[in-house]
Amino acid sequence: METAPQLPLPLEQLPAAIQRFCDPKGPTPARMMAAKGLVPVKGHDQITMLAQLSADAEESVRNTALESIRKLPDNLIGPACDAPLLPAVLHLLARTLKNEDLLGRLVANPATSDASIADVAHLCSERISERIAVNEERLLREPGIIEALYKNRNTRMSTADRLIELAARNRVNLPGIPGFEAHVEALAGQLIPEPSDEPLPQDMAFQQTLAHDKDENAFTEDKVAGLEAMKDQYRPLSMQIMEMNKAEKLRLALVGNMAARAILVRDHSKQVAMAAVQSPQMSVGEAAEIAKSKEVSEEILRYVGNKKEWVKSAEVKHNLVFNPKCPVGVSMRYISHLRMEELKMLAKNRNVPAQIKSFAQQWVTRKEGKE
Repeated sequence: METAPQLPLPLEQLPAAIQRFCDPKGPTPARMMAAKGLVPVKGHDQITMLAQLSADAEESVRNTALESIRKLPDNLIGPACDAPLLPAVLHLLARTLKNEDLLGRLVANPATSDASIADVAHLCSERISERIAVNEERLLREPGIIEALYKNRNTRMSTADRLIELAARNRVNLPGIPGFEAHVEALAGQLIPEPSDEPLPQDMAFQQTLAHDKDENAFTEDKVAGLEAMKDQYRPLSMQIMEMNKAEKLRLALVGNMAARAILVRDHSKQVAMAAVQSPQMSVGEAAEIAKSKEVSEEILRYVGNKKEWVKSAEVKHNLVFNPKCPVGVSMRYISHLRMEELKMLAKNRNVPAQIKSFAQQWVTRKEGKE
């Protein structure tokens, strides 16, 4: 991914008509007047001038210039969104504009950088994501935009499918999407819908599930409900997920919240379960609950046990070792990390494999010998 164009720009890159008003060596009061729009500069040059001053070394000038940009009338900003302005200026507008019509014009502007489009794609509305998604040339030139749209909860599910198919057809790998290859596989042989003005029924169903997920996501990292309890507590969400196809589950694993991940990590499809546990949003608290669950697969427990960030947690290691489904090789690795009382409990635990109990007893004997 290319780096987003940044302000301030070197003075010589600016139009000659505004250089004297943007000169950082000039008097602050003069730059302040320019930031207020009180100098004889109009049209696109005025917007470029204000954008440059929004990155001025003087805080008061910066804030005033930004405020001036926000107050500019649409009939002045509109043409700028279509114009071949400097990419750094368009990037500032992309991060500042709230008007959907103007933002739609800006993302359609060929002069807007790919990095700016990717920045917008992360959190934009459904309408803007649809506008971005039809520019296949730009998408293939900068696949990071596809990844950003895919991870955006507002992007339609049918559009996400279309983006995955586009990348696969053009042999573009998307490493930023966990489960990308599985999603490609899930779409094999399916009819990919063309872009449409209105969302399809599958799009509305997917958004309803996301809304349900958000409503029922009453967790914190300090207090995470057990995975087994999730079945009854969040049965409506579970039922909605059961009706999803594989591609929809894979995307939900990435863009859904904690409640959805807790359900999907137990999915019968190994690829869906792995996509859920690999979600960048997965927290240590969730990992601890997964490590304790007897309903997840050995592959999932092995993944948790090999995740360096998670096994720094004493709770994660404890839950793995005491989980009878955890692969023995993973459990053995963390037995020596347990406290004495935990080792004694493990040595007497009837549910874990005999090899684990024996090794725990060896550590009890070793530690008692040192006391």
